[in-house]
Parts: sequence; C-alpha cells; structure tokens
Amino acid sequence: MEEIIAVPQVTQKLLKKHRISLTKGLGQNFLVDRGIVDEIVLAGEIDDDDNIIEIGPGIGSLTQALLEKLGQGKLYAIEKDERLVKLLKKILQSEKLVLINKDVLDIEWTAFFAEHGLDKKPVKLIANLPYYISTPIIMGLLEARIPIDRYVFMVQKEVAERMIAKPGRKDYGALSIAVQYYSSPEMVRVIGPDVFIPQPDVYSAIIKLERNEEPPIKQEDVDFFFRVVKAIFQQRRKNIKNALSNAGNITIDKNIVLECLEELGLDQNIRGEKLDLATIGNLSDLLYRKQILYQDGE
Repeated sequence: MEEIIAVPQVTQKLLKKHRISLTKGLGQNFLVDRGIVDEIVLAGEIDDDDNIIEIGPGIGSLTQALLEKLGQGKLYAIEKDERLVKLLKKILQSEKLVLINKDVLDIEWTAFFAEHGLDKKPVKLIANLPYYISTPIIMGLLEARIPIDRYVFMVQKEVAERMIAKPGRKDYGALSIAVQYYSSPEMVRVIGPDVFIPQPDVYSAIIKLERNEEPPIKQEDVDFFFRVVKAIFQQRRKNIKNALSNAGNITIDKNIVLECLEELGLDQNIRGEKLDLATIGNLSDLLYRKQILYQDGE
C-alpha cells in the first residue's frame, strides 16, 4: 500500500495495468480526492476496537484510508465485481481486510453479523455507496435493525436531502421517516462531480447517521407503522383518507380511517407529506388499536 490510490493518476494507472474497464450498470465512479476520503474517514470517528463494513470498495481509495486508521478490528469490504476483488487482493494486502465477493442486496444482515462474529462488537459502516442502489441498501440495513453504531455514506445529493427532509418538503417521504426513526442524520457536506473517475452527472453528499438507542417515538407494532408509512407515501398525491383507505399494502376500513383522523383532529384532506414523525406514529397506533377491535368484533 505504498501509493495513495485516491489520486487520478494512480487510479487510471491501476485500471489500465489490470485492463479493467468500468461498468456503467454497476454505478462505478471511483473517488480520487484524498482530501474527501480523509473527510469521510474523519466523520466515522473510528475507535481502536471498531470493526468497519464497506460497501462497494471499487478500486480501494476509501478502503486504503480505512485500513490505515483501523485499530484492532477488521474491515469487511463487500464488492460485487469479481475483477475488482482480485485487484484489491493484490494491492491491499492486509490481515485486517476481509474481502467479500457478493451482491450487497443478496446479503441477509442478521446472518452476516452472526457469521463474522459481529453481534457483540462495535461496528460502523463507512462507504461510497453505488448510487443506483443506495436507497434499497440503506433501507435494507435500517430495516434489519442490526447494531451498527454509525453510518457514514457518500450518496447522491438528492438522496441525502431526502434522508434529512422535514415535513412539507417535496423530498420528505418514506426514506426520511425510516432514517429519522432509526437514527439521527446529519449532512456533512456537498461534493461536486470532479472528485470522481469517471465524473457522475450529479452532485454528491457525505451524510452521517448516528443510530438511535431508542426510537424517537414508541410504536405498538413497528411493522404496522412502516406499512402505514408506505401506504401514505406510495400515493403521496392523494389525501391521507384515500391513501390509507385504498392502500395496496395494508387493509384498513375507511370508517376506521375517518374515525382516527377525527379523534386526532386531522383534516381528512391533508396529505401525508405534511405530517411529522410523531403525528404519523400517533395515527398508526390508533389505527392499529381500532383495527384490532374491529377484527375482534367480526
């Protein structure tokens, strides 16, 4: 690891030497600015006993910097492209690096943690995520409810804005709710396309998520809550009465919807995007309780 990978000349030389052409379908945009790499690592606040998960290491720009900072823990780098896994094995020879040649969307996270003995160890996830699948990756991690203490992602700027969005904004939606339920998000900085090879057509952002020890709201049934969230935002142009009454993922009697809205003092014509996390939580709990009573009555 003598050469710093995160500079354009070294990246280009490595790609040429190993005859690797980038695959657009895999969202391969490699970070080539050591300053930005160091900023991502700094945001991770890596402690001596931390274990790190990296998704999409690519040619190893961030991977190299993480290995330099790593203490007693290990770095688990998940890369789908077999060509890059072979390259990383050659240029980043370290006992602390565990390379996993797998599609991240195929990983069952609870099983992954058990397999690698991470259940009771401090774990952080630090990555320059493949932009074309960043949302399903993030949602999959959060919904798995695995004990990752901190996430530091490089993602498309618009995705980062959705994660921190507040009610009433166009980018406020199911991703905003999920991220803010499970964590406390913070936008670290916005980054232009010139720090990548090849340059993407979008701006990027570093975002940090600090896992909530306890969710900001208590729910009687968390799965039901997220089904309500999905119903509200899948049909975001509909008012909340119609979105919940005609949802494809959940069945709630229209009279129950109207009764709950009235009890909470909510206008039946308001759109879900206007409601904050706490209000949606209260609505979900009330719907859940009344739905059970309705079903028991049948």
